[in-house]
Amino acid sequence: MTELSQLTLVEAAVALRSGECTSVALTESVLHRASLTEASVHAYLTIDRQGAMAAAEASDRRIADEKPIGPLDGLPIALKDNMMTKGIETTASSKILSGYIPPYDGTVVKLLREAGAVFVGKTNMDEFAMGSSTENSAYGPTRNPWNLDTVPGGSSGGSAAAVAAGSALAGLGSDTGGSIRQPAALCGLVGMKPTYGLVSRYGLIAFASSLDQIGPLTRSVQDAAVLYEVIAGHDPHDATSFPGPAPSGTERLGAGVEGLRVGVVNELSGEGIDDEVLAAFRATVDRLANAGAEIVELSLPSTATALSAYYLIAPAECSANLARFDGVRYGLRVEGSTVDEMMSLTRAEGFGSEVIRRILLGTYALSAGYYDAFYGQAQRVRTLIIQEFATAYQQVDVLVSPTAPAPAFELGAKTQDPLSMYMQDICTIPSNLSGHPAMSVPVGLSASGLPIGFQVMAPALGETVMFQVASAIEALSDDIGRPVLEVVAS
Repeated sequence: MTELSQLTLVEAAVALRSGECTSVALTESVLHRASLTEASVHAYLTIDRQGAMAAAEASDRRIADEKPIGPLDGLPIALKDNMMTKGIETTASSKILSGYIPPYDGTVVKLLREAGAVFVGKTNMDEFAMGSSTENSAYGPTRNPWNLDTVPGGSSGGSAAAVAAGSALAGLGSDTGGSIRQPAALCGLVGMKPTYGLVSRYGLIAFASSLDQIGPLTRSVQDAAVLYEVIAGHDPHDATSFPGPAPSGTERLGAGVEGLRVGVVNELSGEGIDDEVLAAFRATVDRLANAGAEIVELSLPSTATALSAYYLIAPAECSANLARFDGVRYGLRVEGSTVDEMMSLTRAEGFGSEVIRRILLGTYALSAGYYDAFYGQAQRVRTLIIQEFATAYQQVDVLVSPTAPAPAFELGAKTQDPLSMYMQDICTIPSNLSGHPAMSVPVGLSASGLPIGFQVMAPALGETVMFQVASAIEALSDDIGRPVLEVVAS
């Protein structure tokens, strides 16, 4: 059998239920892998060894006693550190939340516990999910297991690196402008953002509330579908939660693409995209055509302004959301001679430079006299994007594009150039602004051996057809394997 830490969720579940292995053995395997890789990768901020082993032993007892078990029973999973976990430190990779222990589980955490999942720990991320490389963490950057000199992408780079390195079988991330799909592409994984409102945000530390969504990072499309079905569904604790039933993720896996109409977005698949990424994208589109899909070239002109609109809307929302971190309610407090001085000193000490940059940008965009010129205009652009996508989905079943404009870049290469860093999300941001689902599937390796991702986008509540197309792409593409990571005992 393949090393336990390298199994997919579905493979591991089959092995558990057939008695080929135990949850304790699975959990020990990923924890051992973490002990070898963390010194170089730094995927985790917290590893809950004691809690994970206790959960694994409980799962093994349920299976041995033939009691009802959940769909993720005994499977080791990593959680991004912006999801509330009762009794486990949760920092969103910020000094301002250092030492904060949540008194409750977020809804997705609760659902995973009920499904029997084993939590390995909390993963590194860009501070408050602001970044595209996981270099903006107050606790140091994460490195890409495929090449330790490169970034894993962000902001869910810790979860992506953990799954790629074998220190978890799957992970959860959050996606505000591409923060699941972009690291999935750079780390050779499947990453999926559901329709806005399908997965509860209760217990997710907010960055931009109208854009944030939680989703899976996995080694296969089937794993992503299984994990999505566990966490999707209405939640009365989240006022934006969709009240109807969630679409199936697994229903049409393996059904092929014959007869489906696949739209290629011209604005997202040409200028600004790396030659190797573009070649891999075109080759995959050709494979879809050969498999029976009808390929339709489409123009969505407003997507060219999506990045500008996003970097007004997201900072505006973050400036409001992060006002709650003031030294009074949570975590860090730096004393001052007045309350105002205490708050000012706490925020200056607790927030990193990228967070401060976005708070200032958002506060300016919302200020009197500038609201209509900046925030209002950005919202009008967002409405145009929503309308263009709705028109496009009357012509096609799904839209496709590269996930990221280039493979993983070197650590530090873009930290002094924020605009260059923001461009890494240029293909993923439109789906966040429209609220539609989207996912990334690995389709090849660059000449330097770094993964390349392919993005599939679908209309609201179109998860079933999106997973159908993604599973076809996975079947039509060569297996890129796992990163060959030289490990050392920590």
